[in-house]
Amino acid sequence: MSSAKKHRVVVGLSGGVDSAVTAHLLKQQGHEVVGIFMKNWEDDDDDEYCSSRQDFLDAASVADVLGIEIEHVNFAAEYKDRVFESFLHEYQAGRTPNPDVLCNAEIKFKAFLDHAMRLGAEKIATGHYARVRELDGEFQLLKGLDPLKDQSYFLHRLTQAQLSKALFPVGHLEKTEVRRIAAEIGLPNAKKKDSTGICFIGERPFREFLNKYLSHQPGPIKDERGRKLGEHVGLSFYTLGQRQGLGIGGIKDKGAQGSAATPGRASKGGGHHEPWFVAAKDIPNNTLIVVQGHDHPLLLSPALVADDLSWTAGQAPAPGPAAAKTRYRQADAACDVGFDAGRLTLRFAEPQWAVTPGQSAVVYDGEVCLGGGVIAAALA
Repeated sequence: MSSAKKHRVVVGLSGGVDSAVTAHLLKQQGHEVVGIFMKNWEDDDDDEYCSSRQDFLDAASVADVLGIEIEHVNFAAEYKDRVFESFLHEYQAGRTPNPDVLCNAEIKFKAFLDHAMRLGAEKIATGHYARVRELDGEFQLLKGLDPLKDQSYFLHRLTQAQLSKALFPVGHLEKTEVRRIAAEIGLPNAKKKDSTGICFIGERPFREFLNKYLSHQPGPIKDERGRKLGEHVGLSFYTLGQRQGLGIGGIKDKGAQGSAATPGRASKGGGHHEPWFVAAKDIPNNTLIVVQGHDHPLLLSPALVADDLSWTAGQAPAPGPAAAKTRYRQADAACDVGFDAGRLTLRFAEPQWAVTPGQSAVVYDGEVCLGGGVIAAALA
């Protein structure tokens, strides 16, 4: 890359291996690299699940090995206003939001980007597995080349202005190669485990965390025939397709509570021990609807409608054939894109499993991520 333009690049150093190798690659390419550690959450910093302090120490030791400056910046106030309030509002409405999508759009590529520009940066970089390509003056968001790590889904709300400033140096690498590079150059976090928690919650038990912020009203768990199987602890604490933590598994069938048993059935509602899944939330009646079997028809939807749309090109794609994901870590599903009164409609070639209001529906044209919206409802 010797002939390419050199930039002052501010890298978001999280303490993880991906952002560490990002900073190393940029330095290797001759850019002037500065590290920033973003602190986005401070409400319960002292508890056992908050790794923020350790993450900063890891980020600082990476900066030391690479010979770059690092600054600790607190975005907790912005995070609370722009991401967390929306997150709670969605849960209270019975939806399941994806805070990482909002965090990228509002914090990493807005608050952080603005801060980096004030420091004289020309570009910002993160350890996301995605790529940016400029084509005829338009910036395209592309999938990361490692199909197991591609994070374009979480970045689909980025605008032209944001993409024009973004670099994703590990986007063309596989995770194994990133770890190999980290070990080769002696990075202290080369073997550090990937974080799996939601960006601000970390690894703590999710229900316990939400409990502190959401009011919860227990109510009945019923099957699709209206038979009561148990009690839920509050609709906000469940998501469509959820299997664990329902508290009704393995109960011998006595029929509906107080009614006669169904001959030959081993578990409530029939299905011969098939596991239960959350299929719907009846919010007006505060009832959780569950069904038995992964492929139960109530878990499958041929279409969806989404709103709060955002397109990387600044305008919606033309209606017609495309592919989409309705959740992260899902294969692209062939679909037909349409628009109705400003809302996005996706009709799928094959029914999609557990289409969940509040999650993102993200549209692709091959390796190009076009953008998407927030799922409002599954359609029959």
